[in-house]
Amino acid sequence: MKEFGSRRRSQPAPPWALFEDLCDPHRQPARPWLELRVDEIAPTVTESDQARLVVWSSLWPRRPDAIVRFDLSATSDGGTDLRWTLYLDEPEPDAGLVGHLRHRLNELINANLRYTYGQ
Repeated sequence: MKEFGSRRRSQPAPPWALFEDLCDPHRQPARPWLELRVDEIAPTVTESDQARLVVWSSLWPRRPDAIVRFDLSATSDGGTDLRWTLYLDEPEPDAGLVGHLRHRLNELINANLRYTYGQ
């Protein structure tokens, strides 16, 4: 697998809360954030390590090989540094598709999920 994108951003919630939300995106129906598009499917958790790591299966049926790794670490203010990393197998997708996949991950994690914590 090859890395095709990664972004780190601080989140206001503690690592345990982010871990739970990434493992079960629908655990709090009052805070929906995993709003999938017609060309996306709900991911499954393929690996996890309590409050440190979550790995998702692909969100995109056209790229079932995609995996998304989330690394979480606590910050001094009680929040979390969250890094998502997108991995894909060969054949290498074109730049337009890579840009789309990265944009969607950033939108889901650093916008939708982040906003549910009040930011």
